[in-house]
Amino acid sequence: MPLLLGALVLLTHLPSFLRPFWSPDEGYLATQARMLAHGGTLYVDVVDRKPPVLPWLYEGSFWLFGSDSLWPLRVLAVGAHVVTALLLASVAQRRWGGRAGVVAGVCYVLLSIGLAPEDTQAATFEVFMLPATAAAFWLADRRRWAGAGVATAAAAMVKQTGGAMLLPLLWMLYRSGGKRIQGLLRLLLGCTLPVLALALLTGPKNFLFWVVSGSGDYAALDGAWLTALGRAAGNAGILAAAGLGLVLAIGRAPRASLREDSDLWLWLGGSALGVVTGLHFFGHYYLQLVPPLALLGTAALLRLGPHWTRGALAWTAAASVVFLVLGLVAPTKDVDRVRAVAAAIDARTTPQQSVLIWGMHPEIYWLADRTPASRYLTAGLLTNFAGGRDGKGVGVDRGMAGAWTVFERELRERPPQLVVDDSRGAPYAPDHIAPLRSLLAQHYRKVGTVGGAVLYQLSS
Repeated sequence: MPLLLGALVLLTHLPSFLRPFWSPDEGYLATQARMLAHGGTLYVDVVDRKPPVLPWLYEGSFWLFGSDSLWPLRVLAVGAHVVTALLLASVAQRRWGGRAGVVAGVCYVLLSIGLAPEDTQAATFEVFMLPATAAAFWLADRRRWAGAGVATAAAAMVKQTGGAMLLPLLWMLYRSGGKRIQGLLRLLLGCTLPVLALALLTGPKNFLFWVVSGSGDYAALDGAWLTALGRAAGNAGILAAAGLGLVLAIGRAPRASLREDSDLWLWLGGSALGVVTGLHFFGHYYLQLVPPLALLGTAALLRLGPHWTRGALAWTAAASVVFLVLGLVAPTKDVDRVRAVAAAIDARTTPQQSVLIWGMHPEIYWLADRTPASRYLTAGLLTNFAGGRDGKGVGVDRGMAGAWTVFERELRERPPQLVVDDSRGAPYAPDHIAPLRSLLAQHYRKVGTVGGAVLYQLSS
């Protein structure tokens, strides 16, 4: 089974190796990793609203293999999917027999590309969170509560929503009988001690702000609720269509299965809460639904019989072929655009000079191999732009607490040689942001445009 699932994962994620990056999240992580490798400190002069594990993983990969390519991260992402599939197969085999393991593993792998290619082929947070969530369930299924807690902490320290695994784990602990208090203590200690260790390692105050409390305005729908609701329905529909056979089987399964599989339903429910958290409903958020959906679907198919199983697997396989082809032929217009911007930056600056990219594409820093002039790698952190917001929820006063004070100090102390306005008419364009508009007017001159981005060179 490991060889089968490994080969299937490699085939379905072949598109991930065919372009330098798939999403701005990869660009953000790659730029962070370079900053960390050059002496930066996480949550001090290298910041993001995410836990520390994945930036450190990128940094370690760059240290071993160099920072010019994300291929090593792609390989690790393939490995993450293989581990997740094997853990789910083991759970299914333990509960429903040998054939169930194959069905669950295959269903997971096929569904793991059942969204837009930029959401499933990128080596980002959800992909690396999934093995830890599956491990937490696998360990809890064997009443290894301390290990399940550690795995939950690992998931949460890749992305905060991984902590939702506590919901099914607590229910499994309650149903297990026996020494519940002892099990609860082991689970909670296993979950909290690693998090506390990372908080102490990175600085408790900074950790609390960036990982827990600093995203209040981001998790709001001001100026974007129609976009968010449309995205929520669209991505849910895409995933449901990809796994339609499993969804229909779950709907037709005997009512008794709701009681028998209550822990799986709670896993699915907790994952759904993770999708809702942040209220942006990006496609990659939905990846955390795939493991419990694969197990619930497997249970339902086995209860409904071989005819249902063959039909559901055939549908899911056909859908995965469609998504695989979409990944292989996906247009590279956006990649080509940011490459052109990066080339223009490279031509107008030296490696020793810093650059400010005012936009939402931090991969430009990585492609140009230039030092960011600020710890804030996107305009979103300074203006709260995200998720298709219009001007209502965007502005200087909506940025992260204290961000503009720090940002303006950074630019005074080390003025960037080049400012790249990559806003392209968005609500955070310099015309709408008085401090940046003033900075450009006083100290910079326009020297060109490329790919819709406007370049400003330091003049004083």
